[in-house]
Amino acid sequence: MTSAQIKAEARTAAYAHRKPLFEAAAKAQAGYLSEVLAGYRGVPLSGFMPIRTEIDPRPAMAEASAHGRVGVPVIEAAAQPLKFAQWTPETAMVPGQFGAKVPAELVFFEPEILIVPLLSFDRRGGRLGYGGGFYDRTLEMLRAKRATLAIGFAFAGQEVDAAPLEATDQPLDLIVTEAGVIEIG
Repeated sequence: MTSAQIKAEARTAAYAHRKPLFEAAAKAQAGYLSEVLAGYRGVPLSGFMPIRTEIDPRPAMAEASAHGRVGVPVIEAAAQPLKFAQWTPETAMVPGQFGAKVPAELVFFEPEILIVPLLSFDRRGGRLGYGGGFYDRTLEMLRAKRATLAIGFAFAGQEVDAAPLEATDQPLDLIVTEAGVIEIG
């Protein structure tokens, strides 16, 4: 089986596994994320607008926006790094690619912290994403310029023993779940 086939099967399983976690989740999902971000007040960061059954980072993003610039990812083209548009809780949003909302008015900036969505993760910082490579390309580009912190945000139940990885996959530096913080050693 090829690496692409292994990842495709892992994605299918991860989607199916995440759905009941989402359905059973309490409203207070971002408490630990808020605590982590409080230690980086004022550092420009990007969260994400949750789609499908993703955990919701918006409460922590709203808190962070009171102290510094917060953005959301914008997909401009396939096989390109993400761009990040400034966001606040009051920002007017419109549909973007893949169903994620983006600001109606795009004011771009480069974050130093990325809150990264995922399908599954492991304790070594491995992450299984959606297959477009957007976050991997983006993290590689940003990390070539400056230290960039990648925080995986997911339900605790999305943890796997080993995420299927390729040489181009960028590692997470920290993982935050509704149940706690996982330091990558």
